[in-house]
This record gives sequence, structure tokens and C-alpha cells, in this order.
Amino acid sequence: MPPQPDPTSPPMEPILDLRLSATLDPADWGPVRTVGRQMVDDMVGYLETVRDRPTWQSVPAAVRARLDEAVPREGQPLEAVYDQFREQVLPYATGNIHPRFWGWVMGTGSATAMLADMLASGMNCHLAGYDQSASLVEMQVLTWLKALMGFPEDASGVLVSGGTAANLDGLMAARVAKAGYDVREAGAFGGPPLTVYASSETHSWIYKACEAMGLGRRAVRSIPVDGDFRIDVDACRAAIAADRAAGLRPIAIVGNAGTVNTGAIDDLRALRALADETDLWLHVDGAYGALAALSDEPELVAGQELADSLAFDLHKWGYLPYEVGVILTRSPHAQTATYQAPPSAMPAYLQSATGGISTGTTYFADRGMSLSRGFKALKVWMAMKEQGVTRIGKAIQANIDQARYLGGLVDADPMLDRMAPVSLNAVCFRYLAKGLDAEGLDQLNREILITLQEEGVAVPSQTILGGRYAIRCCITNHRSRAEDFDILVDAVRRIGARLTGPAEALR
Repeated sequence: MPPQPDPTSPPMEPILDLRLSATLDPADWGPVRTVGRQMVDDMVGYLETVRDRPTWQSVPAAVRARLDEAVPREGQPLEAVYDQFREQVLPYATGNIHPRFWGWVMGTGSATAMLADMLASGMNCHLAGYDQSASLVEMQVLTWLKALMGFPEDASGVLVSGGTAANLDGLMAARVAKAGYDVREAGAFGGPPLTVYASSETHSWIYKACEAMGLGRRAVRSIPVDGDFRIDVDACRAAIAADRAAGLRPIAIVGNAGTVNTGAIDDLRALRALADETDLWLHVDGAYGALAALSDEPELVAGQELADSLAFDLHKWGYLPYEVGVILTRSPHAQTATYQAPPSAMPAYLQSATGGISTGTTYFADRGMSLSRGFKALKVWMAMKEQGVTRIGKAIQANIDQARYLGGLVDADPMLDRMAPVSLNAVCFRYLAKGLDAEGLDQLNREILITLQEEGVAVPSQTILGGRYAIRCCITNHRSRAEDFDILVDAVRRIGARLTGPAEALR
């Protein structure tokens, strides 16, 4: 029996040792509430007045100098820190929330999702798994996404950081499923060299993924495309046969549902048939195009629902803030077969229990690379519930129609040349000027693009098509209106004329 305290002894004084208490919570929560309310009000106003600002502006030298500070050893009031943010950070963002930002494939976010990110940060959940509401929300979001993409109810999925991570996840599953040996045990060199097939228009993630898997860049077979920038299925079939004859081990075909350059959509049904014919995994990179399934024209991406794995980003055409990507796999076990640690390798501290918080400890971690994961699902859940999928689909359809409208403006203007079909929501074109050779036109259009951006009029990006420089608009912006594309075309003509002087059409 442990010794009992002497009831006649005076009570012990509490030990006050500040070394045992070092909270970062404020001593007074009042200023946090005050500044927090100001932050919400300011950011809602920032979204509300987005049209009143330039699309983009460079960070001035004076601001760059002020941001170049020594390590802040001592703290300062939250209000002062926030004031610096408002003055030196907020005005100089990428600009992708602006209605005339169509560069690369950047999403535009929404007020609801912005607030959800604040709530998720406040909860600060760890989403490896565990018995918690946040896990249930992510499971629910994935159930919705599987249904919307036409995947089976028992398909697997996980939310990730973005398209590169999602596509890597899909190829990792393909490697385990199709390598022909225990690749997790033996590694990349336990059998014949593995190969992957994708069109020459596929995003550069594929090289990064093959490097990360230890296959190297030479594992990628870059298949030529047709005049509409879609993969040549017959050429892909021939490449697979040639590699097998050479003793290599093909594992996967990658189809594109919206290429970055032009928005081209491969014949996904034909690729599904080829994958079945050759016993390969079909992975579809739908980074932004997959969400056309929510539009009034889901047939644009028909066949993606037949893929063994499908990657897409909700921070692109899902209009959510960065970052949240999705990977779905048709097989309910493909991801766990790829990532779940065998019982002998599972550390005791990550093992699931039959009760308590550790029920399903690594549910999501068993489906992807990350163990530490944030509550990405909350902004998806709240935005989908507040906006409704029908409304989101209408915004996607509007972007498709806007691309066709811009394509029509380009086609109707003798000073402009459209350089690729408008397959989905990307329009590639350039300005023409008499007397300039091909290199001269390339340089002129580079200058036009830079001027558009630096004047704050609009932000398209650039690409190279057929060896020639093109101005590229990829429209994933729910704030854009038809008038914005009129402004763009007028600005291109104005800047082009200023740079070259009066010019006549070349065609």
C-alpha cells in the first residue's frame, strides 16, 4: 500500500516553474478576435472587388527589400504583422483569382472554401486516418467524387496535394499490379525494365514520376499525336509490341483528358480497348479536364470512367483554393496493395486498435505516400454543399462556351491566327504582322504576352505548337465573362499594332 499523506501537515504550495509551461496561445484573446474579424472582412472584400485591380503586378523593389528581414527572434503584435501582410504581401499575388487570369491551369477559389480552410486550420486534424469526424468527411467527399466520375462504389481513392502526386499514385498502383513480380520487395530492378506509354503532349509529371519510382526517364515512351494533338493509338500499340519483343515489361498506358497545351482529349475508349488487348493498366490524367464530366457535355471526356486510375485536381476546374488533388482507383485494393505496410513492417505506434481513437489509424495513409495529411476535404465538402454540383457544372460549361467564344473572335479577326482546335477550354493563338518571318512572329508574340501581363490587362500563358510560339488561354475561371475576352482581343491588337506599327493581315 502506498504511503498516505500526513493529514496534520500543511498543504504543499504549488510549484510554479515557467519552464514547464510555454504555450503559444495569447494571454489575451481579445486582440485575436479583433484582428481575426478584420482579416475575414478584408479577404471577403478582396474577393468582392477583384475586378477593380490589375490582373497581376510585379513586386516592387522597395517591397522586396522590406520583406528581406532578419529572423524575428522576438514577437510583435498580431495587428502589426497583419498590417505588413496587407501592405507588402496581399497586393502582389499571382493574380489567378482575377477574372482575366487564364494562364497555365490555375484555379480561382471561392469565399466558402476560403473560410473552410480557416476552419480546417483551426481544427488542425491529422488525416492519416483515426476515428474522427474529419475522416468521415473525406470518405464522404470521395464517395461523391466516385459517383460523379462514374467509378464503382467500392473503388478506392484519396485526396492529395495535386496532379503530380495524384498521377504518381496512379502509376505506383500500375507498377505493383503489372510488374509481374513483387516490385515492393525487389524494387525497380527485380525483373525486366518497366515501360510506360503516353502521348508527346502529356504533362512533364510523367518523367518526374518515373524518376521517383526508379524507372528513369527512359521508361517513358513518348507516342506521337494526330493533327488534333491526340495520341496515335496505332503507334502506341506498335511501341508496346516492339518493347515486349525486346524483352521489356510494359505496365501502363496514360491517356489525357485535357492536355495542358491545347486541352486535347485522347480517345479514351480506344485506349481502354488497347489496355485490355495488351493487359496493361490504363491511367487517365484528367488534371483539369476530368471535371468536364460535371458540365452539360460529359461526353467530351467519355471513357475516363473506364480507367483503372483517374487523377484530377479540384483546385483547377473545381474552383477550390490550393491545394487539393484526387486519385481514384477502380480496384478497391489497388492503393492498399501499393502503400499499406505489411504487418511485419507496421510499427507498433501506427497499428490500429479495436477501439479508441486508433481505429483505422492509417486508413488514408495506406492509400498514398503521405502519413501526415491536412483536412483538405473540408473545403471540398463545404463548397459542394453550399454551391451544389449542378451550379459548379454550369460554371464549367460556361468556361467551355467561353473558349468557343474566344476561338470565334480569333477566327473572325484577320490579325489573329488560331493554332490548335478548341477541344475543351484552351485557346492557342498569335498575332500576325506583315513582313515578319516565323522567328520574328515568335518574338513579337512573346513581347505581346509580357506586355499584357505587365500592364495588368490579362494573364494568358505561353506554349510552343508546331515549333511556333503561341499565346495560350486556359479558362478555368468562374469569374470570367464574355466581355473579358473582348478586352483580351482588343488589347492584343492594340499592343501588337503599337509594337509593329500599322499592319495588314497576312491571310
